[in-house]
Parts: sequence; structure tokens; C-alpha cells
Amino acid sequence: MSSEQDIVERLAGCGLRVTRARRAVVRALLESEGALTPAQACECARRHWPRIGLVTAYRTLELLAQLGLARRVHAADGCHGYTRASAGHHHNLICQRCGRVVEFEGCDLSALEQRVASETGFAIHTHILELTGVCPLCQNTDAGRRS
Repeated sequence: MSSEQDIVERLAGCGLRVTRARRAVVRALLESEGALTPAQACECARRHWPRIGLVTAYRTLELLAQLGLARRVHAADGCHGYTRASAGHHHNLICQRCGRVVEFEGCDLSALEQRVASETGFAIHTHILELTGVCPLCQNTDAGRRS
């Protein structure tokens, strides 16, 4: 995700209304280092537009994801959140402790995709890769507790 202005221009360029509520959700995503559930996004967005509702926040997040301006992040508990997205093909590293999301590039899965397509008959169009673990900050916090 670029800047708020870039996103607003993209929405307007797609013929979509740029409401205060949508701007508030965009700001909430830009301010967050981790993935936000729709409820968390709504809560954060209320700092910018107090009248926003949960349904509006959810629909805005889905819209941003459809346009490639946000990424859906799947959590181990089966729920999902949304995080800002950069242009191009990226994947996510997700901290299991603090929820921080870091994008990374590079995932040569072409051999795996070809094998799976051959074995299953699927025509594979894309993939999503998320790696979970513990970020360096949480690792350092854990090391400090043990000392």
C-alpha cells in the first residue's frame, strides 16, 4: 500500500466514492504494523471518523483487498485480518505473539505448482504463502525474560 492519496486516487479512478468512512479505514490500515480484523479496523478508524460502523469497515477492507490495496491475512484460529499491501507479488511473515506482519518477495514455487497441476489436473493461477513464527522483537523480549 502506498500513501493515502495514492489509494484515494485508485478508488476514484475505479469510479468508487471516496467517503470519510473509507478514508478512515485506509488510515487505520496505514497506521497498523499488524493485521487488523474488521472489528479492530473499525475501532482504529473511529479515531478518524467516529460514525463508522462495523459493516462499512468490513466492506471497505474487502474492497481494498479486491483492488490489491490490502491483503487478507489468515490466522491460526481460523479468523482473518487485513494488512496494507505493496504493489506486486508478495507474501507475509506473521508473528504469532504480537501479530506484526512483514511482507517478503521471492517464492519460486513453479516446480511445486507444475507438479501439483500435473497430479491433480488443476490449472493453477496464483498462490498465497504465509509463514508464521516469532519476530525478532518478541524473541528479544522472551530472551530478556529468561535472563
